[in-house]
Amino acid sequence: MEVEPSLPEKTTNMSKWYDEVLARAELIDIRYGVKGFIVYRPYAMEIINNFLDMFKKELEDNGHRPALFPLVIPEKMLRKEARHIKGFEGQVFWVTHSGFNPLEEKLALRPTSETAIYPLYSLWIKSYKDLPFKLYQSVTVYRYETKATRPLLRGREFLWIETHDVFRDISGAERQIEEDVAIFNKVVKDSLGIPFLHLKREDYDKFAGADYSFAFDCLLPDGRVLQIGTTHYLGTNFAKAFEIKYQDEDESFKYAHQTCFGIGISRILAALILIHGDEFGLILPFDIAPIQIVIIPIPKKEYPDDKLRKYIDKVKEKLMENDYRVIVDYSEKSPGEKYYYYDMKGVPLRIEIGPREVNNNQITIFRRDLRKKYVISSDEIMETIEEFRKDIIKTLRARAVDGLNKSIVYAESLGEVLRYVDEGKPIIKVGFCGRKACADELKSETLGYETRGYSLMERENARYCVVCGQEADHITYLAKAY
Repeated sequence: MEVEPSLPEKTTNMSKWYDEVLARAELIDIRYGVKGFIVYRPYAMEIINNFLDMFKKELEDNGHRPALFPLVIPEKMLRKEARHIKGFEGQVFWVTHSGFNPLEEKLALRPTSETAIYPLYSLWIKSYKDLPFKLYQSVTVYRYETKATRPLLRGREFLWIETHDVFRDISGAERQIEEDVAIFNKVVKDSLGIPFLHLKREDYDKFAGADYSFAFDCLLPDGRVLQIGTTHYLGTNFAKAFEIKYQDEDESFKYAHQTCFGIGISRILAALILIHGDEFGLILPFDIAPIQIVIIPIPKKEYPDDKLRKYIDKVKEKLMENDYRVIVDYSEKSPGEKYYYYDMKGVPLRIEIGPREVNNNQITIFRRDLRKKYVISSDEIMETIEEFRKDIIKTLRARAVDGLNKSIVYAESLGEVLRYVDEGKPIIKVGFCGRKACADELKSETLGYETRGYSLMERENARYCVVCGQEADHITYLAKAY
């Protein structure tokens, strides 16, 4: 018995599909009562914790140490780096009272943590021997989002990891930027199967207070891109604002060079749901699935129940001995109801065991990503599970990469850009001069396509700007964004 799809078509009605999956798969509850603030249900947090651990391992293997700084930031500290506060001021939540009494100084809820962390860095870092200094924290961040909020995609409270690293010179900092990109690739693309555009943001669109910024944008089924991470070279801007200096080998004092790396945990979960899911619900990569394997008994009235259970328990025990996360559903629901439930949850593998499997020393395995069944000998179970574990992520990644690549087109003129917009092409590459005035004109003419940045690998291919006709500095990517 196979279940019928019960969700809206994802590409034509993504919003409704998304809302229903969040509810039916028991991921998110939006009924908390404060706009932009959501409840992460246990299943969502189990998924998050599994890929959060991947990021933490990579960061710590590359020299980062964990820390936790306070949620509140005094106003004077937040305003210390002028460009930084200018970029965030309109989104800051302020704490102004303690009980009935106004505070002497307003406190900001953490919109990002540079101004919370760097005053302490000025006390901790004294010598070149203290460098490099690499720290990360996994926290919630608060920004008063003025656009329409959407669970996980655009909220006022969200989960992320941020690193804050300090170096003697620009070469050390730029090597760190490369390391950040490598970590993001390893976890997000390789382990989660989510491809993304790795782009250097235009100068007018960089992180407030940075010398330059790179961002990671993934493509969602509705044709919009979602920024799921960023990494920034801060130069010595914050070091000068917060007096982060070190004594070098020649005994002179120098300002440190800094980087910061933001990993959008909430948004990565949204991308995981939206990119891989189908008309039956979630599809999860094997390694991060809270339930990797579910065993569904298929009882028959004339068949001894104890014999069936004994066989099932033996299979389960063998799987658990190899550290797979496996459950058996002995509930009184029908097999079809169970299929529907675990399909919606995105459980990667389903094992069906009935009298036929017991009598023939077999198991039937259903792969959620391919919606395909395999009948194998129970003696082959470990080899088959491991083969499927590796192949599932390859399949999910290949599908998503193919979808992203097919969505990118190149336009040589503004007229060609507008034609692609009319055709609904999600991502358009164009020659670009780098001026904000031309970016604003492009956004106006295309009814919302923004300059998302450029790849350093393509810079030499630029010829002229599609807006002003001047010599192009690079090829930029245009897309509508969340």
